[in-house]
Amino acid sequence: MHAALITPTQAGLVYAADFLILLLRYGLFAGVAYWVFWRWKKARFQHRRIQPRFPEQNHIHTEIRYSVLTCLIFAAVGVGIFWARQAGYTRIYTSVGQYGWLYLVGSTILAILAHDTYFYWTHRFMHLPGVYQRVHRIHHLSTNPSPWAAFAFHPLEAVVEAGIFPLLVFLLPLHPIALVAFLTYMMGMNVLGHLGYEPYPAKFLRTRFGRLHNTSTHHNMHHQFVKGNYGLYFNWWDRLMGTNHAKYQERFEKVASNPREAAKAEVA
Repeated sequence: MHAALITPTQAGLVYAADFLILLLRYGLFAGVAYWVFWRWKKARFQHRRIQPRFPEQNHIHTEIRYSVLTCLIFAAVGVGIFWARQAGYTRIYTSVGQYGWLYLVGSTILAILAHDTYFYWTHRFMHLPGVYQRVHRIHHLSTNPSPWAAFAFHPLEAVVEAGIFPLLVFLLPLHPIALVAFLTYMMGMNVLGHLGYEPYPAKFLRTRFGRLHNTSTHHNMHHQFVKGNYGLYFNWWDRLMGTNHAKYQERFEKVASNPREAAKAEVA
């Protein structure tokens, strides 16, 4: 397409659809996690609480308000990507046969790895003096996060977080199936990081996969202590840069393996 890429009416419809889809997907992931762990099975999983206390209800309402604002911003980015695709600027393709199923799977994995690297370094940037106080501090109002903190960002941070999507679709051929798989993994891991409970078994960090993959405890400690544990999906950047919290594994194993001690776990 050339001159008439999208009309204002089309842009409005795409924006509304994007926003509703984002809100529904976020509500499904964060809402189900919150209902199961924080409401329905709260007593049953109490021994898996990473921080025994619970945040005030009004703070959870604040997380939800910021999350809705983030969805509005992400939807605007979605409109931009839609326009760019109409103009032929993106590398999104629709025929699986164009690259094959093997590439589709590989591109999904590559997108996840790229996002993990993008997140680690933009997250470190967010912790620079001045940037933290003006932007990232909003996310860290949740020192004891609920699943609703997953998207609780300052608007400028939401823009930075959304930046990975244009980068991916402009640089990497991606099929819609790969995009959906990537977004699903992203949402699931983001909610897991803010779950407030540790679902993994005690020996998880002693396995080859567990040493590489992050846990709910990993990101919860970042919220509690502000510094360290900057990674999103995987642990290799924190290992490489020496930014894992010194007592991460100790804290994880107390929460995951010893119900009586989990509620007393403290990290200096």
